[in-house]
Amino acid sequence: MSRMSDMSNVETSNAGSASWTVVPEAVDSPVASALWRAYYTEVSDRYYLLHERRRTAPEELEREIAAETGDDLRPPTGALFVARYGGEPAGTAGVRLMGDLRGVCTAELKRVFLREDMRGKGGAALLLAAAEDAARALGAARIILDTRLDLVEARALYARHGYEESEPLTERMYAECWYAKKLAPRAG
Repeated sequence: MSRMSDMSNVETSNAGSASWTVVPEAVDSPVASALWRAYYTEVSDRYYLLHERRRTAPEELEREIAAETGDDLRPPTGALFVARYGGEPAGTAGVRLMGDLRGVCTAELKRVFLREDMRGKGGAALLLAAAEDAARALGAARIILDTRLDLVEARALYARHGYEESEPLTERMYAECWYAKKLAPRAG
């Protein structure tokens, strides 16, 4: 039995009249692809508007989306989760096992995103919980991530959920700050 097989549990939460579900999703599903495009469009446009006062050129957007396949989020060493609100796809979070990093079995949090119209309704906490549970199931004792300084909403989310700023743990072109969180052992 794969360690990932126990990650098929559905996280749910009621928020008003609609409810959230968070389930594993294939990285190349139409839903995951549409959410990845929405995520990348938003963070890319924010970057270029801040630094170059322009939106991402269409050909540039297509090139970058194609270059990030998400293959590292596939089982058995990764997972991608999709959150749905009232049955409608609303966001994603992924995790990939990095292995031993500076003496600690480490997973990386990736593609955390909620559509703008779905923010503030509790979905981000459920996505983080699903990714952290997946990291534990993969054997990780720590989860890390990198992000940009201008993504202040994301940075505040991570801080609210126990992530602490850390030294650089990855090397990526747009990484400007890094976070880490120790994961409590799995219950049961």
